Amino acid sequence: MHIAAPESRPEPPAAAGIAPAAVPSRPLVVDLDGSLIRTDLLHETANALLVARPFAFLRALLRAGGSRARLKAELGRAATLDPAALPYNQELLSWLIEQRRAGRRLVLATASDRVPAEQIAAHLGLFEQVLASDGVENLRGRAKRDALVARYGERGFDYVGDSVHDLEVWASAHTAHPANASAAVLRAMPQGTALGRAFPVDRQSPLVVWAQALRLYQWAKNLLLLVPLAAAHRLLVPGAALAALIGFLCFGLCASSVYLLNDLVDVQDDRRHRSKCRRPFASGRLTLVRGWLVMPLPLSLGLAAAFTLLPWQFGIMLLVYYCMTLAYSLRLKRMMMVDVITLALLYTVRVVAGGLATATPVSFWLLTFALFIFTSLALIKRYTELKEARSQGRKETLAGRGYDPSDLEMVASLGAAAGYLSVMVLALYIQDPASGQLYRHPAWLWPACPLLLYWVSRAWMLAYRGRMTDDPILYALRDRASLLTGALFLVVFALAR
Repeated sequence: MHIAAPESRPEPPAAAGIAPAAVPSRPLVVDLDGSLIRTDLLHETANALLVARPFAFLRALLRAGGSRARLKAELGRAATLDPAALPYNQELLSWLIEQRRAGRRLVLATASDRVPAEQIAAHLGLFEQVLASDGVENLRGRAKRDALVARYGERGFDYVGDSVHDLEVWASAHTAHPANASAAVLRAMPQGTALGRAFPVDRQSPLVVWAQALRLYQWAKNLLLLVPLAAAHRLLVPGAALAALIGFLCFGLCASSVYLLNDLVDVQDDRRHRSKCRRPFASGRLTLVRGWLVMPLPLSLGLAAAFTLLPWQFGIMLLVYYCMTLAYSLRLKRMMMVDVITLALLYTVRVVAGGLATATPVSFWLLTFALFIFTSLALIKRYTELKEARSQGRKETLAGRGYDPSDLEMVASLGAAAGYLSVMVLALYIQDPASGQLYRHPAWLWPACPLLLYWVSRAWMLAYRGRMTDDPILYALRDRASLLTGALFLVVFALAR
């Protein structure tokens, strides 16, 4: 067990304006994992090291030799965490600031290793002492209770905790303050221990949380698999439509596996983002361990269905999509412009896969059009992120990206140019003799050009005004003007046919 020496700390700035209140003279002991933070530092350090240095992670496992305390120490010393980005229990943290301001002694007692625990304590500036695991003793349950009783005596401290391992500590505490405790833990609360302030956390349905983690709403992007059928006028062919539906499900399952992996890899970066911090892993609503355990399942189901029910070429293309997405998540998204081109190719791969699933040839014109329009949309994503960073006065490179806020104007120029090139490709296709084989009146396709020109220009204007989300495709699926433009687009092609 490690005990950090007391040190004087400045008054926490977040406590300003809170009036002092009468507090007990007993020290207030606070648990870390699951209580003060909505995650587990063992999982956090393991995840951070696995993502950044996989071989170092394996060495830590081997050196631990089966000892949980030793494993925590190895991971805690090798991994790099940002204490400011962790998902804190804000209601509990505010109360602790109030207690500290009123003069109460606060002690952080955790089963986590001392290195990350002391980093968190230093960041918060609230705790006089830190008790933590030290590589030999795992300070959890009875070991934590014995350490606290030895220092403060039976019933000589109040304790904030959350799990079944804290029940033994509460049995020797004067007052129990449950934080994020389940109903089962509350029912098992030891008799004779006073119940103090509780800090419940809204618990969503597991189905809802997993649906958010799997990003089922993102499956709408896989409707791109229908584009070859629509372009070839084969949407109503029963066998082809069924194959496209199966392909849609396979890509959805594969994409959900990738989204889980991406969120696990990017969890620290997501916590610094204004909206991504609410994702299940970043917010602590799902544990990182569950994410790693579940991640392979949708991928396995998707690949099994692809190679069993559809042509093998489709299965190969699905594997290509997964490998590209994996490379994007682990490395390519941090490389300037490579990330954008990769995103555009990932959308284009969906179109190619739709053709392979339904035995529908994909024309040169369709591939070229897809590449330019999706490059433009990918650049909108980056433009939106850069614009937000500039509005916040930031000048450093975006976390997890290869762009600086100073790149904003260049990104806008490249994105608008790519969008306008897609309009040119469409215009050239209308003039190509191949269009006469599919459309009785190819000249009637011309109104599609100003419609597309309007939509691309409007998307960039909305991004310039700060009204575009960081996913323009999903925005378009909810935007009335975009839906109306799409409907008119279809009408034009129907009339030309």
